[in-house]
Amino acid sequence: MKNTKVTLVPLTVDDREQFIIDNQWSFKHGALLEFGQRDNHIDDDGEIISRKTIERCIDAPNSETYRIVAHGKKVGGVILKINKETHHNELEILFTLPDEHSKGIGYGAWQAVEKLHPETVIWKTCTPYFDKRNIHFYVNKCGFKIDEFWCEYFAPTIDLPDDEEHNHNEGPDEMFHFVKVMK
Repeated sequence: MKNTKVTLVPLTVDDREQFIIDNQWSFKHGALLEFGQRDNHIDDDGEIISRKTIERCIDAPNSETYRIVAHGKKVGGVILKINKETHHNELEILFTLPDEHSKGIGYGAWQAVEKLHPETVIWKTCTPYFDKRNIHFYVNKCGFKIDEFWCEYFAPTIDLPDDEEHNHNEGPDEMFHFVKVMK
């Protein structure tokens, strides 16, 4: 299993715009590989994940946002939601730039996240049903277990943000939800 040494560097105000652009490109790249230009999961602005969603994750209370740096270069990003009371934490977003895939950077970043928050009892995250690469990564590399499949037959059992864009117009309607029990 590849494990590239990475550093998690807190996001700076000056890098926020590039972080959003890199994040959107990384998610869009996966959808384009799977579906091509015909994809109906891309929103009106041509994105899989909207600027509004990324900004909401960055700006949320208890949010921590980092750039993934490898070999002195920004190669991805991570947004975490940390609950200091329950220690049930969420991986909101993890991405690596498409040119950096299959180099062990995502796995190195995940290991750095776990070291950053050793108090975590449970990690939670989700990914679109079509992104086999992500599903493989979370299950086979990082040790998450699929605990729900969100679709028309089964709604999420977690509280999703209550905004029109998130609930109605953004991204795929089918998602895998993952958990990783740490303690």
